[in-house]
Amino acid sequence: MQTLETDRFLLRPWDHDDAARLLDIQSRVEVMRWLGDGEPKLMKDIDEAHARIDKYTELSSTPPLGFWAVVPKEGGPPAGTVLLLTLPNDEAGEVEIGWHLHPDSWGHGYASEAARAVLAHGFDHGLPEILAVTHLDNYPSMGVCRKIGMTDQGVVEKWYDGPSQLFRATAP
Repeated sequence: MQTLETDRFLLRPWDHDDAARLLDIQSRVEVMRWLGDGEPKLMKDIDEAHARIDKYTELSSTPPLGFWAVVPKEGGPPAGTVLLLTLPNDEAGEVEIGWHLHPDSWGHGYASEAARAVLAHGFDHGLPEILAVTHLDNYPSMGVCRKIGMTDQGVVEKWYDGPSQLFRATAP
């Protein structure tokens, strides 16, 4: 998996040394409420964090797809994750970009900066379009979509149970 770089971050694979931070992020309802369908699925323990890192490694084995840890160049733990994955229940290999950060990393433009790099990475590897799907009330993520140049495609009931707000970016 390719490491990517922005002004402030290295985007690199999650490592088992990061397991405690991943547990801290994904055991928080304020983070997990925005991910997936239904009730938030909170991470319970460090073993689950290690298993998730193994799953991220597996899902990152087919470029340009992957899960990147958003690691500050100045040091410190990962701020969170940015990802590029095939959407669940895809019909034609539709690819989704997403992000989730620790609350201590919210409001600093980190998600937008990391997502711009991953969008460019996907387009550089030949993806014609990249989608983002948010919960209907996830206004911060909708703001990130707009900041990185994605266009609002309206509400869809596809890929996930229930309605989602769909954003789209096309290759330059």
